[in-house]
Parts: sequence; C-alpha cells; structure tokens
Amino acid sequence: MRWNMRMKAAEAGIWKSTELRRMLAEAGLDISAGKMSGLWTGTPTTIRLDDLDVICFVLGCTPADLLICEPEAVAARKPATKTTANARTASSGRRRTPGRSRSQPPA
Repeated sequence: MRWNMRMKAAEAGIWKSTELRRMLAEAGLDISAGKMSGLWTGTPTTIRLDDLDVICFVLGCTPADLLICEPEAVAARKPATKTTANARTASSGRRRTPGRSRSQPPA
C-alpha cells in the first residue's frame, strides 16, 4: 500500500504539514512533529484507526482515498515457488532426497 495523504491535502488546499497538523489539533488529534513528518512524506509506520478517522474528517475524504493498493508490491513479496527452490538447490550442487526430513533435535 502507498500512503496518499499529501495529495489529498493538496486537493483540499493544504500545502504545508504544519497547517494540516494545526487543523488536526483543532479537530482533537495532537500529532508529534516526527509522526506528522512520516505521514506527510508518505512513510507512516503505523496509524490508529481513530486517528485515521480524524484525518479523513479534516481532509474530507475516506480511508480508501488515502491508501492506494499496489498489487505489484504484493507479488514481489511472494515466497519462491517449489520450482524456483529446486532450481536453487540444483545450482548449489546439493540434492535433497524426497521423503527424508531433517533429524530430530536431541531430547
């Protein structure tokens, strides 16, 4: 997902993070300068749902307007398939014997 708050703020005529921070405070949401910087630059680490509700209220938008899905990023995170894993094992010169598992650790 990509965070789109800065674009939504611009659409609402808000061009500075300090201006949005002031508006959020007036709506009851006090955000630290560091957290506001993360929200503004598009790199928020976390956001509480009730905070998201206030942000949407101030910007006149919905959460769907702020969160942009990126299916390509999800596809890139997929684990390797068995075919890819087998190719890696073959290229390393080691072979796995089908049906054999690792030995159990000592009790």
